[in-house]
Amino acid sequence: MLNKLFNTKHLKGDFTGGLVAGVVALPLALAFGVQSGLGATAGLYGAIAVGIFAAMFGGTETQASGPTGPMTVVSAALVATAMQMNGGTEGSMNIILLTFLLGGAFQVIFGFLNIAGYVKYFPYPVISGFMSGVGLIIVILQIFPFLGMDSAKSTVSVIKDLPRIASETNLNALLLGAITIAVYFLFPKITKAIPSALVALIVATLIAYFAKMDVPLIGEIPSGLPAFQLGGIFSVPPIAYPKIIEFALVLAVLGSIDSLLTSVIADNMTKTKHNSNRELIGQGIGNMLAAAIGGIPGAGATKGTVVNINAGGKTRLSGIFHGLFLLAVLLGLGQLAAHIPLSVLAGLLIPIGFKIIDFKGLKHLRKVPKADAVVLLLVLSVTTFGSLIHAVGIGIALACLLFMKKSGDIGEKGLEVGNIAEIDGEKPWQDEIEFYDKYKDKVIVKHLYGPLFFGFTSYFKDQIKTLSQDVKAVIIRMDRVPYMDQTGLYTLEEVILDLELENIEVILVGLKEQPRDMLEAVDIIPDLIPPEDIFEHIGDSYSYLRDKLKAGEISS
Repeated sequence: MLNKLFNTKHLKGDFTGGLVAGVVALPLALAFGVQSGLGATAGLYGAIAVGIFAAMFGGTETQASGPTGPMTVVSAALVATAMQMNGGTEGSMNIILLTFLLGGAFQVIFGFLNIAGYVKYFPYPVISGFMSGVGLIIVILQIFPFLGMDSAKSTVSVIKDLPRIASETNLNALLLGAITIAVYFLFPKITKAIPSALVALIVATLIAYFAKMDVPLIGEIPSGLPAFQLGGIFSVPPIAYPKIIEFALVLAVLGSIDSLLTSVIADNMTKTKHNSNRELIGQGIGNMLAAAIGGIPGAGATKGTVVNINAGGKTRLSGIFHGLFLLAVLLGLGQLAAHIPLSVLAGLLIPIGFKIIDFKGLKHLRKVPKADAVVLLLVLSVTTFGSLIHAVGIGIALACLLFMKKSGDIGEKGLEVGNIAEIDGEKPWQDEIEFYDKYKDKVIVKHLYGPLFFGFTSYFKDQIKTLSQDVKAVIIRMDRVPYMDQTGLYTLEEVILDLELENIEVILVGLKEQPRDMLEAVDIIPDLIPPEDIFEHIGDSYSYLRDKLKAGEISS
């Protein structure tokens, strides 16, 4: 029966992958639960529900799902808002859980409406600015817990309260936090067989316990199966509905983007293709069930997914085993988690926050188009110091404005924007026919038309993945590409990296001034594409490849 529902052919690898992913997820689930304001228990409940049911119903075979940094930041903002609206009464929890439930329901609706197909139209600067802002929020909000102090719930309040550090720092908490970060970064140099986050959690907690350090702790975590907690959502006053819908939409949009980005990473590692709409449905179901038991919402977790795949996970059973492991921990080891210091969890979250920050995009701010740089910085600033709701709204509005502006520029300049044709059956241009007839099984010529910007990059990337294994070289003709934005730049970089990992040589032909300046500014030229692989005319590239094929430098 099980084999009919799930592929049990890779059961051993799925069990191992799920177990390792669960071990990685455990300390982060506790930490994200604390940061959300609902407590470590809510983080564990969310990790269990989303982990099991997003894997069961989702569209990415090897996805490991649970609470993530971006989702937790939005959840924390919701908790603070609900508490402010209700003065910390029980009604606040009803608002919070109804929002979590509705956010999951929106994701299910997104899946049925094929909203996933529109995620690719989010330009890189918008996603980069939002994710970097989320990373900064995580880091800033962990400053006081890292020092053993009570923390405000907003970044602005934390910055205003910084003078408190001089008089209220708990040196024991600071020591434990520093030990946690040190173990987190140094332990992988010894071995990567055991997740460093778990080792850091255990080592620092044992030190605090046996040294009897006076530091703030997680506190008691209930053991046993969680109870149904949605009984009070029908008593939520109508005046709270607009705020609930706002936060639910943000959770749904962010959770969808977060999950689909992780799905793409899983595809690249496993050479498979996820089902985007089914993934959103699975994530939505998981988040709705998490709300039902008082857990925080989650999404596809990049770190958990990567370790799952590396440890042998092949099918959705691996994600289910990951959630079941966390359930076993809840049932058997919940009492031990009560002794974990909050500064240790802060020591785990601070590196996670820095990993979410897109340093690559920030480093290239002075080298990318000014409009892209302004958008990234604006979304980053609003996310970090303003409203997450406003940041998402501004991001979507800017995405539309950028698209309209660049489309308008194309129209004003009379530039051609053709469809990026499928590689299979793409017709050769007149000056390619002779070479095409002789080497079509080994060399592919890919034509690009018009500006390479965020509206067209996703399809280009998908088409490159359809190349035959017999192909030894790809010529990318850019004669008709007058402009490239930041999204197009990084997409081209990713495509070139993927091709070179398959030992496929990449040749660029007909580079215009602006695209070439962009490629040189971020060192794609010459680090990925050496000058000898760039040609002004297609005929020169043919002669170059013909000589290499004859000399055996490109194996057949």
